[in-house]
Amino acid sequence: MASSSSRFIPPGATLGVMGGGQLGRMFVHAAQQLGYFTAVLDPDPASPAGWVAHHHVQAEYLDEAGLAQLMQRSAAITTEFENVPAAALVTLGAHRPVAPGADAVAICQDRALEKAHFRRCGVPCAAHALIETEAQLAAVDAALLPGILKTARLGYDGKGQARVRDRAELAAAWAAMKGVPCVLEQRLDLAAEVSVIVARGADGQVVNLPVQRNLHRDGILAVTTVPAGIADALSAQAIAAATRIAESMQYVGVLCVEFFVLGDGSLVANEMAPRPHNSGHYSIDACDVSQFELQVRTLAGAPLVAPRLHSAAVMLNLLGDLWFARADDATEPDWAAVLALPGTHLHLYGKTQPRRGRKMGHLTITAATAEGAREIALRAAVALGLEAF
Repeated sequence: MASSSSRFIPPGATLGVMGGGQLGRMFVHAAQQLGYFTAVLDPDPASPAGWVAHHHVQAEYLDEAGLAQLMQRSAAITTEFENVPAAALVTLGAHRPVAPGADAVAICQDRALEKAHFRRCGVPCAAHALIETEAQLAAVDAALLPGILKTARLGYDGKGQARVRDRAELAAAWAAMKGVPCVLEQRLDLAAEVSVIVARGADGQVVNLPVQRNLHRDGILAVTTVPAGIADALSAQAIAAATRIAESMQYVGVLCVEFFVLGDGSLVANEMAPRPHNSGHYSIDACDVSQFELQVRTLAGAPLVAPRLHSAAVMLNLLGDLWFARADDATEPDWAAVLALPGTHLHLYGKTQPRRGRKMGHLTITAATAEGAREIALRAAVALGLEAF
């Protein structure tokens, strides 16, 4: 299987991406800014990345003809979401540099494999148990309850999860999930949630964005704040852990690792994503090198430079619920009121149909200080009808 080579692919070449969502769209923008042509494979004729790429291969992710067309057009290929079939990445990787590679993506696709990898790296994670059979369900340690039951695969943004207080709720939740393989995690006393985004090149060089503090609502990221406002020693620990995780997979590309800060001040890994992450979107406006430019650089074998945070930032996730805040019929939010505020950077993803829970865009507020960014972000939240934070 081929992996990303240290050979530099210069601007003017075509870079491919599996997946046409908003992450692919922002990758395409970053690649085009650096002078690359772009190709996107996605089955949706109206995919956000497909709208803006030079080439849109409209095909399913395992479609042989579509994969062949993407390979023919692209000098190297990346992915924009972790649930792209690993088999497709194996096929592509036999002919083109692919970053991240299929083996790393396969680990990130499975919560059980992911947690086993954390432990191999010496990175603490929540106590947990794999549940694949009735016998494993019956043998669950009582110390794991109350807990959170999560499907082992295909879960994101709070989907495929259920909070369970006791064995009866656990059994009911597993039955509701159709008895698919699941991981039961012990519920922890959280003081904060943070994330680290690292980029690793094929030559082993690793750089990182600043540690980000995150606020989730209903399992979906709502607010990211940078600087994170945690102790320097804890930030260093999170960065070191994320770096170990990436290095031990021989990872090439951009990787996000989410952590819980516990009430006693200790740090445990929650999960990881083999791609740019919502919590790093602020880097487009607040850093001199964004997470998407890092994705381009790792894929093309370009030199990596450590991103510098030049502004404090708050990022607000904009879900389709905003379009229904005032009526049952979709109504455009008051963008003019938001754009009148200083330091606001509006990013809409080109999705024509708003739906509740659908990620439609994000708003980044930059300022000279963390306090200044928060003050403007709270005003923006009021203008949009978002809950304060």
